This record gives sequence, C-alpha cells and structure tokens, in this order.
Amino acid sequence: MSERRWYPGNQVELLENGEAFFPRVFEAIRAAEREVIVETFILFEDKIGRGLHAALCDAARKGVKVDLMIDGFGSPDLSADFLDSLGQAGVRVRVFDPGTRFLGQRLNVFRRMHRKIVVIDGQRAFVGGINYSADHVMDFGPKAKQDYAVELTGPVVSEIHRFVLHAIAVGGKGAGWFRRRLRRTADVENAPTGQAEVMFVTRDNRRHTTDIERHYRAAIRTARHRLVIANAYFFPGYRLIKELRRAARRGVDVRLILQGEPDMPIVKTAASMLYHHLLHAGVRIYEYCERPLHGKVALVDDRWSTVGSSNLDPLSLSLNLEANVIIRDADFNRVLTERLDHLMRHSCKQVEADTLGEWSGWRLVRSFFVFHFMRWYPSWAGWLPRHAPRLKPAVPTEPPRERGHDGSVAQTDAA
Repeated sequence: MSERRWYPGNQVELLENGEAFFPRVFEAIRAAEREVIVETFILFEDKIGRGLHAALCDAARKGVKVDLMIDGFGSPDLSADFLDSLGQAGVRVRVFDPGTRFLGQRLNVFRRMHRKIVVIDGQRAFVGGINYSADHVMDFGPKAKQDYAVELTGPVVSEIHRFVLHAIAVGGKGAGWFRRRLRRTADVENAPTGQAEVMFVTRDNRRHTTDIERHYRAAIRTARHRLVIANAYFFPGYRLIKELRRAARRGVDVRLILQGEPDMPIVKTAASMLYHHLLHAGVRIYEYCERPLHGKVALVDDRWSTVGSSNLDPLSLSLNLEANVIIRDADFNRVLTERLDHLMRHSCKQVEADTLGEWSGWRLVRSFFVFHFMRWYPSWAGWLPRHAPRLKPAVPTEPPRERGHDGSVAQTDAA
C-alpha cells in the first residue's frame, strides 16, 4: 500500500450515533451499482444487524458484488441461518481470525480487526467507531452508546477503496479477483467533491504499528489554542500523556471527554489513575455521564480533526487493526466542536482535583507502576505473536462475476 498522504478536495459529513449513521449506510448500500465492501468489528443478530443483512442481500440480488468482513472475536455468535442466507443471496462473508473456544472462553482477544469501514462503488466511504448492533441507537435504553462516524466522498475514497481491496487480497486464499481489481484501481482517483483535506491512517502489526498514535502526538505538539479529545477507552502511552501535559502548560485549553458511565467498569478505573497527573498540569477532564461513551474523536484548534475506530489504550495503540481519518477543514472542525461543546455542557461533569482525595502511600505506589506500564507497554505488546491475518469464508458463495465489454457476464475464480 502507498505511504500516508493528504488528499485535497473531499467532502466530509459528521454522523453522530446510530440514528444518523445506520439509515445513511443502509441507503448507500441499496443504491450501490457495482460493489459494496463492509468491514466491522461487531455484527450482532439484532434489529440493526438484521437491517444490514437485508440491505446487503438486496444489493447482492440485483448483481452488486458484496463483501462483508467481520472479526472472529467481536462477532462470534451469528447463527447458521443468518450467515447461510447472506451466502445464498451472493454476499461473500469472511471472518478475521476465527477462533475456537476453550472452556467456553474466546481466546482470540489480541490482534483484533477493530476497523469500521464501508466503501460503496469505490466512490463513497464511511469510517468511524460505530458497530452494527442495537446498542448504538437511543431506544436501546440507558446503555445505548454515544459514538461518531463520517461519510466521505472525493479523492481520499480511492485510497480507502484500495486499502479494503488489499485487505481481502492478502488475507485469504483464492483472492485473485481482488488482486486484479486492486491493480485496476492503483491509479484511479475520484474527482474533487469538496474543500476538505483528508488523510486515511491505519494501524497494523507490520509497517504501520504506531501511525495513529504518531499523528495524535504531532497534532498535540502543534496545538496553540484548543485541544479536545473524546475517547471511550483512555489509557495511552507515556509519550502521549507527556504531550498533553506539555500542551496544557504552554497555555493550550486541553480537554478530555472520558467515560463516566462505562460499559466496562475497569475502563473508568484505569483512566482515573491518570487524573491527578493530568489535572495538576492543567488538563481539564470531563466525564460523560448520560450513557456509555464509545466515540474516538479529537480536534485541535480550528482545522485539525480525527474520527475513527482507534481508542487511546493498549489494545488499539499496540495490538488491534484500526482505521482513522484525519481531516483538515475549518467547517468540519466547527461542526465537531459544536457537538463536543454541547456534550460537555449538557451531559458531562467536570472532574476537579480537590474531589480526588489526598495522595496516599498506596496511590504513590500505584502511580509508579502505572507510569512504568504506560512507558513500556508498546514494547511488551510486540512480544505477542504477530501472526498473518487469516480471513476464513463464513459460508460458500458463488464466485464473483465480471461484465465483459459486450455486457455479458463471465464467472471468475472464487474470492
């Protein structure tokens, strides 16, 4: 794949929560004319999962080439009927690192495919943190998640398209069609549709092990006025924490929006271990208390923003496969600023240093170990196996079909 670069001339729209995201994605899938590729960490067999299922099947039945990649850890319990009906409609379903259970426990917890990407006809893409599950819509109740994604058109979509084709071509056997498709799209670039400059940044376990974290740190270093990070699972490495403290000490208004009502209690416990260290440097911390926060977004000053799948924790920064977009655009930054400001004003409580209690011997000891864990966990993560990604077909499907110049349909090798 090509090196990271900025693509000018894009249009980017923020989609907040499932209410905005799911209708737009399902509509785009049904309107597809040639190709749909979906990657997701979680797909549940609930009303949202069934909605995706229906949209994919409808597209496949009208002759669109449809590919779905799910993660073996995040989507382990789909029924045979659910998968078989996708296959019968012509949807090619692949599972990233399917794992067997041991005493009922899933063991494939590390090196997960945590990306959430949709590409339609190579011309429209969705990137963000929203999974296909009912807990991303408000009627799920108090545990419904607060989250974000973006819809993109323009030249950067060509790069995202090449990325997802490459992921399929190298991840499984019999992917010759995708390799040919990748070669044909190597020099294809969509026409400009807007004013935003966008970079597509991923994290993997080979060439791009620290790309997302490096872009975060670089943006923090350039901050002059304001920096806001809203992140669900916050326990970053030592260098990122150091950059946040430095930014606050040079007068930048640094704000963190973290979980106050976490879906997993250990998340808040881990993040709170850093509170004293950050607050004493001038960082402002807000806990989102309305429902679980699942977002992974940030903004710097009035132009730089990022939206994606990457948390700021050991799993996302050192183990998982992740994807973010970085956006340089004043209009998009303004929209994201307004939404995060609204969140802080109406749904968050600010954490004050005097509410955390005095330092104790135990807290000093705990902070010592937390500090050294943050400093060294990227190196420790490298000791874990870095197996090649495996994509296993979930159900047998018809091989992809390609149209000839005369409009006839020819069968190609199975993907």
